[in-house]
Amino acid sequence: MEILKELNRIIDQYQDSILVVRQQTEQKLPAHQHDKGQLLLVFGGIAYLQTYEKDFYIPSSHYIWIPARYPHNLMYNTQDLNIINIYFPPGDQQDFYDNLGIYPVSKLLSEMLSYSEKWQGNFFSGDWEYEFLTTLKNLLPRENLKRFSIQLPTTDDSRLGDITGDIRKRISEPITLEGIASQSGMSVRSMTRLFKTRLGISFVQYLKMLRIIRAMELIKDTDLSMSEIAYEIGYSNISAFSNTFQQLTNMRPTEFRTMSSK
Repeated sequence: MEILKELNRIIDQYQDSILVVRQQTEQKLPAHQHDKGQLLLVFGGIAYLQTYEKDFYIPSSHYIWIPARYPHNLMYNTQDLNIINIYFPPGDQQDFYDNLGIYPVSKLLSEMLSYSEKWQGNFFSGDWEYEFLTTLKNLLPRENLKRFSIQLPTTDDSRLGDITGDIRKRISEPITLEGIASQSGMSVRSMTRLFKTRLGISFVQYLKMLRIIRAMELIKDTDLSMSEIAYEIGYSNISAFSNTFQQLTNMRPTEFRTMSSK
């Protein structure tokens, strides 16, 4: 808790400043919030943002906007993760800044970040860096980029927690609603209702997203071929795997591998 207090003190120490923090590590902290909006950019690794309602997957070369006073916790599972956090004072009127969202880093945003790659610490109105970072922030809603859509809802339902935990362990196996329901001593109808009422999505949607998240981890962390990765996550048809991957991420698996290797 002392680390958490120190983190919040640093972020909110100067109410009107823009704070840049690089390679910040939040994976051991409980959920926290701060008075500033947070632009969190991920490069060279895999990050997960955990909230009370959902777990968000943030792939390399993407960013997430976290509204002010939004409880969250960042986790990661790779050694080469590189993140940049930019904390902005509140006061924006656009809806974009009131909603959590994940987006790809555009070429223009990438060039602006490259220009400011050595900046760190607090910057105040009147500083050149402050004006530059404000322009960077104002750019975000104007790019009209499509949101990255992979997000796994969470639940405190112990039955569903056991079920989803088992699915994660058996991700490479053929998994069906009927099979999971039977194994759990439930009817298909009851299982379907449990996912809908507790998670807000269907069993099939949950399984798809879980498999694609695992595929992204394998693409990033291994040299397995796409056919091998498809098999590892339970797909017997690489075309079906590729189509589902594109449906959820707006890119083909090969595109994601190229992006992750930069």
